Amino acid sequence: MIHSMTGYGKCVVEFNGKKIHAELKSLNSKALDLNTRIAPIYREKEMEIRQLIQQNLERGKVDFVLWVEKENCASASSINTELAAEYFRQIKETSSILGLDMSGSNDAKDWMHVILRMPDIMTHSEIEELTSEEWSEARKAVDGAIAELMEFRKQEGLALAKKFQQNIDNIRTLLASIEPFEKERTEKIRQRIIDALEQNVGTDYDKNRLEQEMIYYIEKLDINEEKQRLTNHLLYFVETMNEGTGQGKKLGFIAQEMGREINTTGSKSNQAEMQNIVVKMKDELEQIKEQVLNVM
Repeated sequence: MIHSMTGYGKCVVEFNGKKIHAELKSLNSKALDLNTRIAPIYREKEMEIRQLIQQNLERGKVDFVLWVEKENCASASSINTELAAEYFRQIKETSSILGLDMSGSNDAKDWMHVILRMPDIMTHSEIEELTSEEWSEARKAVDGAIAELMEFRKQEGLALAKKFQQNIDNIRTLLASIEPFEKERTEKIRQRIIDALEQNVGTDYDKNRLEQEMIYYIEKLDINEEKQRLTNHLLYFVETMNEGTGQGKKLGFIAQEMGREINTTGSKSNQAEMQNIVVKMKDELEQIKEQVLNVM
C-alpha cells in the first residue's frame, strides 16, 4: 500500500539526568530535502543521522531536530558579548544599506530578543564530551522518531488510498454514463446534416455520398478507443497503488495519461450532456493529481 510523504514523529529518552528529544517533520518534495538542527554535543554524529534518515524516509522535505533538556538547568552558561556586539553592528550596517530606519525603535528588549536567538550567542563553560553510552541512548531517540514518522506516513497513505479509490470509482461511473448519450448523438448528427441539406439543397442529393460522409464524420468523433484506454489506465492506477511504497511518481505519470484520454474525449464530445460528464471526470482527476504529490 502507498505511504504519504506527510508525517510527524517524536521520541524522548532519558539518560543521566537529561531528556534527549528527537523530532521529525515531513512534507512532500520531489527528492529528499533534509534540514537538521542538532545539539552541539551530537554534531559529530550528523552524517550518521543523515544517512539513517535518508535510508528510511527516501523522499520528502524533512526537518529534523535533536536537542537536550537537562533536569538541572543551572549549568554554567554566559552570553558571548563580543559576538553579540558584532551581530548588532552587522544589523545596523545592513539596515543602513537597505535604507531602513532603526531610530524608530527604542526598545532594547526587542534587539536583545533578536540577538539572543543568533547562533553560538551562548557559551558554555562546561565542555561536554559525547560518550558511547549517551550516543546509544540518543540513537534510540532518533530511531524512535523515525519509526513514529513512518507509521504516521503509513496511516496517511491508507487515507490517501481510500480517497484515490473513491475518485477512480467515480470516474468509472461517469465514463459508463456517457454511453447512452453517445448512442443518441449519432442519430442527432445524421438528422442535423439531413435537415441542413434539405434546407439548402433540397431533397435531391446523393444519399450514398451522404452515408459515406456520415461514416467519416462519426468515425472522427468516435471515443471508443479513448474509453478503452482510460479504463485500462484506471485499472493500472489501482494495481500500482496496491503494489507498495515508492509508487508516487509512477502514479503521477498514470494520472497524466488519464488526463490525456479525458481531454480527448471532451474535444470529441459535441453534445452538452457528454461535455458535462467530462467536466466532472476532470474534477475527480484534479483531486487525484493534487493528492498524488503527497505519495511516496
